[in-house]
Amino acid sequence: MAQAFSQPEILAIKLFFLAAALLLAAAVAAARWAMSPADAIHQPVLQPIPFSHKHHAGDDGIDCRYCHTSVEKSSFAGLPTTQICLTCHSQLFRDAPMLSPLHESARTQTPIRWNRVHDLPDFVFFDHSIHVSKGVACVECHGRVDQMPLTTRVASLDMQWCLECHRHAQQHIRPKSEVFSMTAARPSPQEAAQLARLYHLQDTRRLTDCSTCHR
Repeated sequence: MAQAFSQPEILAIKLFFLAAALLLAAAVAAARWAMSPADAIHQPVLQPIPFSHKHHAGDDGIDCRYCHTSVEKSSFAGLPTTQICLTCHSQLFRDAPMLSPLHESARTQTPIRWNRVHDLPDFVFFDHSIHVSKGVACVECHGRVDQMPLTTRVASLDMQWCLECHRHAQQHIRPKSEVFSMTAARPSPQEAAQLARLYHLQDTRRLTDCSTCHR
């Protein structure tokens, strides 16, 4: 019986499928790159003012909620307004050159354009308030910001990272009094189980359902 394809035709078919596989792999890699946060882990993001969480949250002990005013009641944590900054800096370090953008913002009534450090793709739904109300501490996602002279991202923020937490949600919750603490230890398994019942945590199936984060 004669061969259906000649040797050159077989070679061409193999090369076609190899090229298709390479193109598919490149497309997947490009998609993963496009969906990844713009800034690398542990790389400071350039800001109009080199704000130090270490100084404000660590040394001075300013509570997260003083600047991130909507973190308990909104999907976004919020960034400090010029007026919030000026509650201190209308008197403290008012002539410091690095704070000139702050005073220019007040003069022109133009908000400071802070650059995002933790930036998720638009197709991801994330709500700060639900995480805070369920006892997920700031440090779980943002790391020890009280030790950061310049704020950096410490987690990948990719889907597998989020799912890993949602699969073991009970291991990542704390008493609400410790949600904004940078140093509080995680509760024991027994305490965590009690907190899970108190917070009415949903089961793993619901927490890992696609519709939980993609709406």
